Amino acid sequence: MSILILADERDPCADAMVVELGDRGVEVHRLDTQRFPTQLSLSARLRGGRWAGQLRTEHRTVELDTIDAVWYRSPKPYRFPAGLNEVELGHAKVEAKYGLAGVLMALPVLWVNHPARLADSAYKPVQLAAAARCGVRVPDTLITNEPDAVREFAGEARTVTKMLGAVSIVEDGIRKVARTEPVTEAHLADLRGVEHTAHQFQHWAAKRHEARMFVVGDQITTAAIHAHTAAAYIDWRDGYDTNTYELIEPPDAVRGAVLCMMRELGLVYGALDFVIGPDGEWTFLEVNAGGQYGWIEDATGAPITAQLADLLTKGPHQ
Repeated sequence: MSILILADERDPCADAMVVELGDRGVEVHRLDTQRFPTQLSLSARLRGGRWAGQLRTEHRTVELDTIDAVWYRSPKPYRFPAGLNEVELGHAKVEAKYGLAGVLMALPVLWVNHPARLADSAYKPVQLAAAARCGVRVPDTLITNEPDAVREFAGEARTVTKMLGAVSIVEDGIRKVARTEPVTEAHLADLRGVEHTAHQFQHWAAKRHEARMFVVGDQITTAAIHAHTAAAYIDWRDGYDTNTYELIEPPDAVRGAVLCMMRELGLVYGALDFVIGPDGEWTFLEVNAGGQYGWIEDATGAPITAQLADLLTKGPHQ
């Protein structure tokens, strides 16, 4: 069996997966797409409805028609030769996307997850609607660029705002991170800028603690996240150094609804965030189809790497 791992060269989870699969006697090819086209090359021909050919680096050749599964583990963007002007660089990016990525995406193998499904599921409105249809409780949510709509929504209940896409930007060489932020009276008094783009607002879900759930095929592993600072209570990502974690079991109704949502989104792996209320009710916040799991595995001993390896090696084509 041959498995292709597309991952950053400095990824501890990918390192662990290479070892796990190697221990199982699986042939593993690990590549980082940022090496294309300077240190990674492609030559592929369409034969009988499937692309055949090679991916080549200085140290290895991967035969496309021998690949049985692909783990798409957040590889880096393509890196092009210096000296291309702006027009040439833009053209090269587009052709690489539809060429290299297109050939790989056409491979009729198991993907964890397929890039097209990753792209679709990244839309938070799509996630929330799918979760609600499958019976998962979701927060009351407003997406708008109208200041008056924000004021009306925030007047109904305690409200927070959070990013719809990337949670960080780089400005003047400084990386700035946006967390979940309560909407205050001061915010509502000055909503200048809201009109410039779409924003997400949600009514606060009463919280005992949060949980991160990992879905691998039909296996579900869930860790309660206990925050010990005021900032981490609002957004647990502010408490990596102080949070504590414990493995828990979700209710059967939540488990069934989550598997329904994953099927609807076409995902076989996902990291899902929930709020667990004082009454024990579970409220879905989001799913990250490429979400991190290593620190939970380290903290709790959850066998997520082994579960992913089981999924990748369970059969040829999905």
